[in-house]
Amino acid sequence: MITFVTRAQNNHASQIYKLETESFSDPWSVVSIIHEIEHSIFLVAMDLADNIVGYVSMRHIMDEGHINNIAVSKEYRNQGIGSKLMDALLEIAQPNIKALTLEVRASNKNAIYLYQKYGFIIEGYRKNYYNNPIEDAAIMWRYI
Repeated sequence: MITFVTRAQNNHASQIYKLETESFSDPWSVVSIIHEIEHSIFLVAMDLADNIVGYVSMRHIMDEGHINNIAVSKEYRNQGIGSKLMDALLEIAQPNIKALTLEVRASNKNAIYLYQKYGFIIEGYRKNYYNNPIEDAAIMWRYI
């Protein structure tokens, strides 16, 4: 059970990195995570013991938002944490953003379903965008 969603701090980087390595075949480094915490909207979901169980990051560029990453710890998946993170992100972003975009592995049906639930649509594909394994990315947009 999560207690809250809050902005990430630099001291969260090692926990976020652990979640990155659990979730992605090409994880961000701790240095990259700290950079994103300092230069993007970066939210974390915490459990009752203040452990990070999920996160989302988004860059705000002009009047668009680019969602960089969203991840939920394996033992907390399918409990609505991804939705709570998206709700919190959209609440912060909506006053200043006209459109949101992201890339997602074309085979990641659970993530695509989550994004479609929030009004994202697939508008194209990036060939061989991901490594380990090589895979296309679906490019999704949501217009506000």
